[in-house]
Parts: sequence; structure tokens; C-alpha cells
Amino acid sequence: MNRIRDDIKKREFHNLYLLYGDEEYLKRYYRENLKYCILEDSDDMNFSKFENKGIDLNEVQSIADTLPFFSEHRLIIIQDSGLFKSSNDFTDYLEHMPDSTIIVFVEKEIDKRNKLYKYINKNGIAAEIKVKDSEEVLNWAAKRLKESGKVFTRKTMEYFLQRVDNNLYNLSNEIEKIAAYTAGREEITIADIDAVCPAYLQNHIFQMVDAVGVGDTDKALKLYNELIELKEAPSYILYMLIRHFNILLQIGSMGNAPKNQVASKIGISPYFVGNYQRQSSRFSGKQLKQALDNSLETEQKFKTGVLDDQIGVELLLIELIRM
Repeated sequence: MNRIRDDIKKREFHNLYLLYGDEEYLKRYYRENLKYCILEDSDDMNFSKFENKGIDLNEVQSIADTLPFFSEHRLIIIQDSGLFKSSNDFTDYLEHMPDSTIIVFVEKEIDKRNKLYKYINKNGIAAEIKVKDSEEVLNWAAKRLKESGKVFTRKTMEYFLQRVDNNLYNLSNEIEKIAAYTAGREEITIADIDAVCPAYLQNHIFQMVDAVGVGDTDKALKLYNELIELKEAPSYILYMLIRHFNILLQIGSMGNAPKNQVASKIGISPYFVGNYQRQSSRFSGKQLKQALDNSLETEQKFKTGVLDDQIGVELLLIELIRM
């Protein structure tokens, strides 16, 4: 990403860019910045975009061969094409593409053995846009709020990140809402976050499992009913509980491994690893295995019509507390 930032800063561009990875907000951010800086004030006459699989590469080549109109560059964005996970001959064309044409590929998944990937990695810029780790997310969100003229404590910021889904696109939207809600004053409080940001399902799941761990039936059921009032489907809540107990089991088996390593292996945000580790330590391996088995059994009863889904999750929570 540093190389892309340098290109944007210097206004000196490569002909080929590949942005790939899971962080959708940052992929869109770099895609749009490249577009703005490459085309500058020229209109859409020099811009084309192709999306999804089944793109007509002959049409792409025809457009790429067309010289730009009153501009230095012609820009083509190709998104979610699947070209980096399939065999194709597009590399043969790129070797002869006009210098005035720039192509920006945006993909979620790629195969580094792919011929097209290897060509761009050698002759252009292939940048993996990864989900940031917990401290990077915190610093990013804090910077965005400070740019809006807001002040806050670290505790408030951590609460915000626990309450809101931690992908940057969603965080950006929630930050804009908080800034608008607190217009006229600087300090952001936990009460402001509660008033503006919808409760993130994962945060409720954490609290429900905490309540299970300390045997607090009333709190566990209260949190569950709050999710029902927010129109979350009982079957999806159960799915999240199954996922949660499965993660806790894996966390427990990894001991004191570094957070980023744990996050990468299990497939969770690094920001939540500490909470999972804390929670996992409150249960024995046997208890977690039993909780997972009971949850899977409840799911099976849903599927076979033996048990009503909303009542079924209530009974499961009570059963888990009594383990």
C-alpha cells in the first residue's frame, strides 16, 4: 500500500494495479483515490468499469486500445472478475497494452500461482489489503474522530469498537453518525455511543456467554430478548452461539499464542482475541465441548421441527447455565 500511496502523491502511475483482500473499505478507498488522481478533472469519457465474472475481455481490450480523449490516461477498473482464480490469456494482451491505459483490478480472493497475478506482481503493483489488527483499528477510528474535532477516552473508544462491527466501512458510517449526534460539543461519551450505534450482535453474544459463565439466568435471557426485539432471527442467534463456542474451544487449545497468530488461524478479528481468551479461561474444555454439543443438538431440533426456535434458544441458555 505504501507504493500506491507514493504513486498517488507523486502523480506517477503504473499501468497495472491489483487490490485484493478482505478489507472492503480500504480497497474502495484506494480504488477511488487512484481514479480521482489518474483522471483528475477529465469526464467519464476516459473511464470504464467492468464487474463480476464473465467479463468480455475482447471488449476490455478494445477500450484499452483507445487513446484517451484530452487526457493523459484512460482508466479501466475491473472488479470481482475471478480472473485471478481461473486460466485466461489476458496476460498476452497486457504485454502490448498502450502506455496511456491504466487498469485497476479489485478482487477479494486470488491465487498467487495464477499467470495474471504473477505478471502484475512483476510489472505493476499487487497489494494485499488486509484487515487491520486491534491497535491499528483503534488508532484509525481515533484519528477519524479527532479529525471531526472530537475528544474521548481510550475506554470510550474500546467500548465503541466492542459495540460496532469492526469492518472499516461500517466503522466509518458509525463515526459519521456519532460526530453528527454530538455536534456542538467535543467529548464523546459511552451514553452517546449507546444512543447512536446499534448493538452489534457479536457484542451481545459475548455478554450472553459471560452471563452463562457466572450463572446469571436473568441477564442471559434479557440480552437474548433484546436481540429478538432488534429483529434478529433465533436461528441466526443460535448459529452465532455455535460459532462462538467453537471459537472458544479453539482458543483454549492454542494457549498463549500471539494474538495475530490466533486471529489468522481461527479467522476472527485480532481486536476480539483478548475477549475470547478471557472468556475461554472461565470454562473448562469439557464445559465448552458440552456447550457446543448442546447447541448443535438444539439446532438439529430446529431443523426437524421438534422445537420452536425462539423458545428453543431460551431453553438452551438455561440448560447451559445449569451445566
